[in-house]
Amino acid sequence: MSTHSVEVVYRGIFQKHLAQKICRGIVLAAVKEGKRGIAFGRYGDSPERNGIPAKQFAIVADTQEELQISMAQYEPRETDVSIAVDDTLCKGVESWAWYGLQPINKLLKKDGALVVTSMEEPDALLAMAHTKDVPYHIAVVKGTVSFSGLWVYKDDHTDVRVLGAVAKVAPHLVGIGSVEQAILEEWGDELKVKSARKSYERTQKHPVAPGTGNPETPYTFEMPKWQEMKEGLVIPAIPVREQVEGWDGGYRPGRNPTFKKFSTRTMQPVVDFEKCTK
Repeated sequence: MSTHSVEVVYRGIFQKHLAQKICRGIVLAAVKEGKRGIAFGRYGDSPERNGIPAKQFAIVADTQEELQISMAQYEPRETDVSIAVDDTLCKGVESWAWYGLQPINKLLKKDGALVVTSMEEPDALLAMAHTKDVPYHIAVVKGTVSFSGLWVYKDDHTDVRVLGAVAKVAPHLVGIGSVEQAILEEWGDELKVKSARKSYERTQKHPVAPGTGNPETPYTFEMPKWQEMKEGLVIPAIPVREQVEGWDGGYRPGRNPTFKKFSTRTMQPVVDFEKCTK
């Protein structure tokens, strides 16, 4: 079966449209080559929250049957290309839908490509990325991070420059000719076509040897299996501290080992309206 996947990791809200346009462009280019494709967002990251990492995916297959088999999964288990449109995401992806830290290169298959929009050099980005036990490649699309607002889109050609880079690092996925055709039909802008072509020509793949990068083990949480879950929501009480130095009687709970703020509130907050910015 010949099915290929791309993930775009982005900052929620601020880069939502950027990620969508990249994945849509990949699918449209693939269709130009007689392939089948689909673009979608990761359901676990909806609703998106300001700045929280989220994902969009593009899946490309040779036939409709192969595409449907791939779509039976919650999300791709491995990717040909992983794209980070904010280089700080190279440190790992900590989404509210994941319990722990997911390395930016976790889903990359052997000899896959990590594409990052950044002004940094590959070595600086790899120092942030966690190590991987198989070789892969990294490519940098030079440029500052492209942020926009909730209902607006920053049309700075980041989308098409990334598409040009994808065609360079993964020609088996989409070719630059197909990318140019898709851009022209979708956006009707010759300048965008030129930006994609220039990015394609400038993009360089740098090999990454196994074990390169941040050697730290990403933190994780132990999640109970469904058979181990209790019925209903159970919040264990904080035990009472019977002997407290400087306390002369009355109920006083112990410190909460999980939440580091006070276990109880005994004072009312005071608002200084002259300083409050609402």
